[in-house]
Amino acid sequence: RVKAAQNELGQQILADFEEAFPSQGTKRPGGPSNVLRDACLVANVLDPRIKQEIIKKFIKQHLSEYLVLFQENQDVAWLDKIDRRYAWIKRQLVDYEEKYGRMFPQEWCMTERIAVEFCHVTRAELSKIMRTRAKEIEVKLLLFAIQRTTNFEGLLAKRFSGCTLADGKVKKPEVPVPSTNPFLEDETGAETDEIVIEKNDPDKPKKPKVPDNPFHGIVSKCFEPHLYVYIESQDKNLSELIDRFVADFKAQGPPKPNLDEGGAVLPSCADLFVYYKKCMVQCSQLSTGEPMIALTTIFQKYLREYAWKILSGNLPKTTSSSGGLTITSLLKEKEGSEVAKFTLEELCLICSILSTAEYCLATTQQLEEKLKEKVDASLVERINLTGEMDTFSIVISNSIQLLVQDLDAACDPALTAMSKMQWQNVEHVGDQSPYVTSVILHIKQNVPIIRDNLASTRKYFTQFCIKFANSFIPKFINHLFKCKPISMVGAEQLLLDTHSLKMVLLDLPSIGSQVVRKAPASYTKIVVKGMTRAEMILKVVMAPHEPPVVFVDNYIKILADCSTDTFQKILDMKGVKRSEQSSMLDLFRQRLSAPPSGVENPGSLSLSAPTPEQESSRIRKLEKLIKKRL
Repeated sequence: RVKAAQNELGQQILADFEEAFPSQGTKRPGGPSNVLRDACLVANVLDPRIKQEIIKKFIKQHLSEYLVLFQENQDVAWLDKIDRRYAWIKRQLVDYEEKYGRMFPQEWCMTERIAVEFCHVTRAELSKIMRTRAKEIEVKLLLFAIQRTTNFEGLLAKRFSGCTLADGKVKKPEVPVPSTNPFLEDETGAETDEIVIEKNDPDKPKKPKVPDNPFHGIVSKCFEPHLYVYIESQDKNLSELIDRFVADFKAQGPPKPNLDEGGAVLPSCADLFVYYKKCMVQCSQLSTGEPMIALTTIFQKYLREYAWKILSGNLPKTTSSSGGLTITSLLKEKEGSEVAKFTLEELCLICSILSTAEYCLATTQQLEEKLKEKVDASLVERINLTGEMDTFSIVISNSIQLLVQDLDAACDPALTAMSKMQWQNVEHVGDQSPYVTSVILHIKQNVPIIRDNLASTRKYFTQFCIKFANSFIPKFINHLFKCKPISMVGAEQLLLDTHSLKMVLLDLPSIGSQVVRKAPASYTKIVVKGMTRAEMILKVVMAPHEPPVVFVDNYIKILADCSTDTFQKILDMKGVKRSEQSSMLDLFRQRLSAPPSGVENPGSLSLSAPTPEQESSRIRKLEKLIKKRL
């Protein structure tokens, strides 16, 4: 009997609502009444389907006018008048609150339910009309419609809790975790802010995605299939932006040298990333799905174009012709008379491009991280900007190589002059030779400019120093082997010159600087190892080759070089006749297979007992002279 009574009550309540709010016909809906209010309270304890039927019919009747006013064939239905849709529902909700606000129980959340149903209907209607008129959708119109729609969704989030969207359970948004990522600035004004590079802690957990607006996408999801219009527009805009950068660089020329503040980053790169950030924020508001992947592909395309057209494309070109110096002109050279191949402006430009590439490399990494945060979790693996970061690394490497080649080439004529001097005719040891002065001059001309322009990127200045040392020292040793034959005095002069160069190279990172910094250990190690080898070669040359066994043993201990080619070059430098060389080479090969016995300290082998007293004395004198000069 209870069951029957409940069914009867339920049918009576539905009939009362149908009479008060007819779904068909021209009869205007009646106003609220105490009977209907009580009927709702009864419906609350009846079968839940009764309550659902009441809600469904009431909302359908309430939105019937909307479907008529905004039919597909109506002028107000198109995107340019989308504001009118949202203005209509706002009026309806105000009207509902005034007339029926007290009729339905508060926990039914009727106002929110009307708004949510309006959103579902609007999304379906907009999808239908956009499919029909797809060719008429332009990017400005699309963005206007999306902006107005997302604003409306934001308004819903402020007004309603979203409890009707998730089976009556409201999910409270989590509090966002503070982050140091520069891409996480306030995104409402993000498009005008330049990205600041900061180092992120790799161990710090990433900020979880927070569903701050439960209504996000409830209508705007319908625009997603048409976002290709937006992506194509960004492709075109970025292409024009790169072309403008190229034109501006040609018109304005390279940045002016600014040695006080270090190498300037090209302003165009900041403009590019600011535009990227604007696009990323805008696109993520439109969709976090496939359109974000499409936009990432566009970003990759223009990062590569920027690297090649703006950076690599503007690196100064090296000339193949290198004007050599004759010995005569070198000996007559006055300080400052020789000019490096690259001008001051060109050196500053290379440093500026290097600094810009470093900025782009670091900011591209941050861009990748931010894109991964913005995109749906299922698509994160498809975002990878490693290739673009590698491209900027190549630009950095090429820039450093250009700086090294320039200084290296400037020193070549001096080394050539060294190898062509008549070292067997040198009669006394004097001050450092003119070729050393020339090398030092070029180092003093180039290195301070490069150091000052790379002040903000110290690690790349250190790389330049290391690469130069790795290039210059082997070349110096090769030219040393070409100095033949060498007299004892000539070898002493060369040893003095080598020591002078070693001291200059050790001081190279801070040469000409008011602030003296200790050279990086990695650089010092390379210079000491390379130039000590050059000194050892000369000490072996100065040692007598009689008796041969002692000479060979000393050579093996001092140089630790098992190459017969190097041994033969030493014999050539000493002026040993070809007829004597073959027997010494045979002896050298024999001694390699059997470890030599003798003096334990290889550093003093040239001064050991088998060496004649006179030669030993000359070497000691030379070492005293070097210490005195230092």
